[in-house]
Amino acid sequence: MTLHDIHRFARQGEGLKIEFKKKAAHPEKIVRELIALANTEGGVLLVGVDDDGTVSGQRFIEEEVFVMERAIQDLIFPSLMYEIDVFKLNPKKGVAVFQIPKSDGRPHYLKENDRKKSFVRVGDRTVQASREVWEILRRGKTPRDIVFTYGQKETILMQALAVKERITLKEFAFLAKLPKFLASKTLVRLVLANVLQIVPQESEDYYKIKG
Repeated sequence: MTLHDIHRFARQGEGLKIEFKKKAAHPEKIVRELIALANTEGGVLLVGVDDDGTVSGQRFIEEEVFVMERAIQDLIFPSLMYEIDVFKLNPKKGVAVFQIPKSDGRPHYLKENDRKKSFVRVGDRTVQASREVWEILRRGKTPRDIVFTYGQKETILMQALAVKERITLKEFAFLAKLPKFLASKTLVRLVLANVLQIVPQESEDYYKIKG
């Protein structure tokens, strides 16, 4: 990692693997971005870069790093692996780069009011993981052949997707006249079997045929 790399990331803009933060204010919120990166495809968090990609730097960058490292240690479970590089732009300002690999320990999560909350990356956004996404992250760590019976509910699902191209859990449960938990299990199984793709959303995930 070099200063040239930082400017290259800045020019690319925020995306699936890149997140900018001007400073480490509200570290309890910033750790959500780190969790999302680790749970999805890995990536980098740059502290000292504006949302528009301006590499402005931050005064006392070492203090920003200390605040973030403390939050990572105290708030993220299981422990998160990462690397940090700090670059000085001038004697007063610097940029910190947190490099987050795609984690074998996923799903990572934070504890909030006795609840476990996990997050994933969708484009340049971080969204909270649904129960289905959590299960796919957990079981997808050790890929194996998924055996399932192609029955009536799967037929109904594929017919619906042929017409509409996407479907939500609630829509599938209604069409197939299934309890929500059984519809959920069916969709998760088909995602793990690489038949469907789940697209996480802030409101309600949707599913489409994997292409």
